[in-house]
Amino acid sequence: MKGCDSLATERGLKVLADERREAILRAVERQGSITVKELAEEMGVSAVTLRQDVRELAGRGLLTRVHGGARALAPAGPAPAETPAAAEPSATERYAVGLVVPPGGYYYAEVIRGVQDAARPLGVRVVLAVSGESLSENQEQVRRLVAGGIDGLLLMLHPGLRPVDEAEQWLSGLEVPAVLVERRAGIKAGRLEQVASDHAYGAALAVRHLAGLGHDRVALVARVESPNTAHLSAGYAEAVESMGLRPGPEYRIVTGADAAPADGRFDEVVRAVEAGEVRAALVHNDIDAIALVGILRARGLRVPEDLALVTYDDEVAELSETPLTAVAPPKQAVGAWALDLAVRRLSRPATPQAEILLRPELRVRASCGARRRAHAGASD
Repeated sequence: MKGCDSLATERGLKVLADERREAILRAVERQGSITVKELAEEMGVSAVTLRQDVRELAGRGLLTRVHGGARALAPAGPAPAETPAAAEPSATERYAVGLVVPPGGYYYAEVIRGVQDAARPLGVRVVLAVSGESLSENQEQVRRLVAGGIDGLLLMLHPGLRPVDEAEQWLSGLEVPAVLVERRAGIKAGRLEQVASDHAYGAALAVRHLAGLGHDRVALVARVESPNTAHLSAGYAEAVESMGLRPGPEYRIVTGADAAPADGRFDEVVRAVEAGEVRAALVHNDIDAIALVGILRARGLRVPEDLALVTYDDEVAELSETPLTAVAPPKQAVGAWALDLAVRRLSRPATPQAEILLRPELRVRASCGARRRAHAGASD
């Protein structure tokens, strides 16, 4: 009997869905076009449900899906005089995806470009929003995007978002599919798919390269506020241990508005280089690495002779006076994979959820020098 009740419920839901879709088609035929928001209010259903209905009808070729709604199919075979060459371009789109990014920072530009390049051939419209620093600001940005008719979300939320538990609980309850981009969430946000660079692997690449040049001790210099520092530190420590290197110092650089001038931020690092205690380092990021090179030069120290240096990011590393060897996270690929995941989820909701880590690459330039002579302790 219970099975019969379940079957009856399923049939009832199907009838309701069919009735909604017939009502949508009648509204489109009558008005020429509809907006999801207005029709959802008129029918007393959620905008999310109505968007799914519109997507289904468009997939069956019964209407044309546009941003925020739908319109009737164009009449077949119009005469040339009825469709002038200057007609406005088609607004047809497959999906609309909201992309939320933090303010400022050159890192995100390449990720955004990757999303855009992947979206165009798939017929996806990307709607960009800039996140705030507080949880409530991010919630409001997402609320506006969803209310505006987006089908899915790509989220590069502010790295300092607090409290973490509350943020992850909110993310796990989003009403549209979402993908975290260059961010990693805990198990409380398990419904979210994730695409990120494997920064731990990238840090290990740098350590292995420097060790291969004869350095048995490598320092790590990283920004306190970066969301990637914890991953860099983990990969760095694992590489040091696995290669049997002497543990090197880890320096944390504060770059906020109240931070010390550049010379002061790097003072501890420079003193260690002057004393010969540090001869090789991984520095995150390019701007800090270039600043450090300038400070060392002002103190009469040289790269790579006094400090073999690998930077992390490779946005402007080769523009340094001494072109810098750099670990390059695959930023554009991260954006492209994130967009692809969102589209897969929208097209095939039953697809298994994914967490994707993409590996950075090492780009060797002049800042590391050649292999150190073990007997002389100097660079070639």
